[in-house]
Amino acid sequence: MAEPWKVDVRVEERKEGRVAYVAIDNRAKLNCLGADLMRAFIAEVTALGADADLRVMVLTGAGGKSFVAGANMLELKELDPASARAFLTLVHGVCKVCRDLPVPVIARVNGPCFGAGLELAAACDMRVAADTAVFGMPEVKLGVPSVVEAALLPQLIGWGKTKTLVYTGETIGAATALAWGLVEKVVAPGELDAAVEEWVAAIVESGPRAIRLQKELVRSWESMPVTDAIAEGIRCMGKAYESDEPKRMVEAGLAKLRARRK
Repeated sequence: MAEPWKVDVRVEERKEGRVAYVAIDNRAKLNCLGADLMRAFIAEVTALGADADLRVMVLTGAGGKSFVAGANMLELKELDPASARAFLTLVHGVCKVCRDLPVPVIARVNGPCFGAGLELAAACDMRVAADTAVFGMPEVKLGVPSVVEAALLPQLIGWGKTKTLVYTGETIGAATALAWGLVEKVVAPGELDAAVEEWVAAIVESGPRAIRLQKELVRSWESMPVTDAIAEGIRCMGKAYESDEPKRMVEAGLAKLRARRK
């Protein structure tokens, strides 16, 4: 019998490289994350990361009704101290594989985004949400704290708003999420794909090596003092010039400028 869930991966070939569209499909349970699904997701995204021609990944929830509505509660209620640590290590693995992917990851938030789902969205590089999406960290209402990539939230929304989410378990709408900086863009559900494509098109027309170096640098910035982050940027700039990409793209830019002046 087929599993009731799957990780749907579609890779689109473009002249600039490949764009991966990944959908978590457990729609009967609002795309909640179970242990087996998480292992499959980690394996699929790890494989994508080995593709040198990959330019960007788009992550969403299947079925149109939910992004990821949290962890599978049927599995949560059966955990003991040891298995709880193992389960949350898998949640961390799902988030980490997106953060470690060498290209940008865009979260296409098409519905409820709770708990582990919000941690996964926070682990993505950019987030666009439908105006019907809702967000929350309800773990304390289930008797457990918010953990793993919930630690990313203060960088996105500040400590006060993070504490509001994780202490109260309250749900916020997409407009509030945008105002807080939890997402970068909010559109009508029917405009989600177009909004995602704006970002995808901008990324794939940029230098592929530059984009990979930029993600590497951003990841470094997250944990570095400013002085070290500046030095790391200088190192990355030198690394960029180890290929001919800067020369080619600067020359192309200058040619466009000259053409406009004629």
